[in-house]
Amino acid sequence: MTHDKLSNHISLTHRKRRPADAALKGIIYFCAILVVAVLFYMLAYIMVRGLPNVTWQFLSTAPSALNKTVGILPGVINTLYMIGITLLIATPIGVGGAIYLSEYAKRGGIVRVIEFTTETLAGIPSVLYGLFGALFFGIAFKLGYSILAGSLTMVLMVLPIIVRTTQEALKTVPEPYREGALGIGATKWYMIRTIILPSALPGVITAIILAIGRIVGESAALIFTSGIGTNMPRGFFSHMTESGATLTVQLYTYAAKGQNEYAFGIAAVLVIIVLVINLLTNYMSKKFNVNHKK
Repeated sequence: MTHDKLSNHISLTHRKRRPADAALKGIIYFCAILVVAVLFYMLAYIMVRGLPNVTWQFLSTAPSALNKTVGILPGVINTLYMIGITLLIATPIGVGGAIYLSEYAKRGGIVRVIEFTTETLAGIPSVLYGLFGALFFGIAFKLGYSILAGSLTMVLMVLPIIVRTTQEALKTVPEPYREGALGIGATKWYMIRTIILPSALPGVITAIILAIGRIVGESAALIFTSGIGTNMPRGFFSHMTESGATLTVQLYTYAAKGQNEYAFGIAAVLVIIVLVINLLTNYMSKKFNVNHKK
């Protein structure tokens, strides 16, 4: 080894430690610890304030001024309605749009415009979605304050999540999979249905679960569209045309009235739901990845 190569080798493996690098590394660690500490403090504060109020009566009864009961059962049911209707509409449209953009559309200006539009939609404040939903679905379509109007508004909000996440999942499928299937005479749709989609299924499931998280955590848009009704369903389909407050909207109404103990109780329930959704996302992704490798 020559002297120049030896000196380069020593300089690469034994770099001189500068005070600025050490300071920057310390700042990075401090910021990371600060973020984790704030997160744990917030979760602990919500749980300490909220869990004592989460009882079976709180979870299984409806709020009633006559019976002097406070419960979140209508909010739970309305949230399930919101999730079901929204995903029933948004999932096929979002997955279909992602398949078109990834497998059929030619790369060009139109595709870039569509991708830019979906990214822009993902960044629009939710209160603007609520205003649009109230004017378009509530007034123009005469749905008023209803779960259906809120669900249609949520479809617009979660579509960018489903489209972009599914599109990225489709891009991770190796190109030889496509070439091999087409090379043995398979049609493009058969190739997508039997090879591409099963390979990208973990990403599709992740997109759906992320959309559920967005639906569960939304409040501003739903106040304008689904309203603050807390009535129990009188019929399965008729309830969709009635006003219905989700858990987050019910939390807002309790907080606005100064009933903070009930608001923190709902907050604790929402935290648990979000944690379950995140754990379910990780579990489903790992499970399908293992099954796909087998």
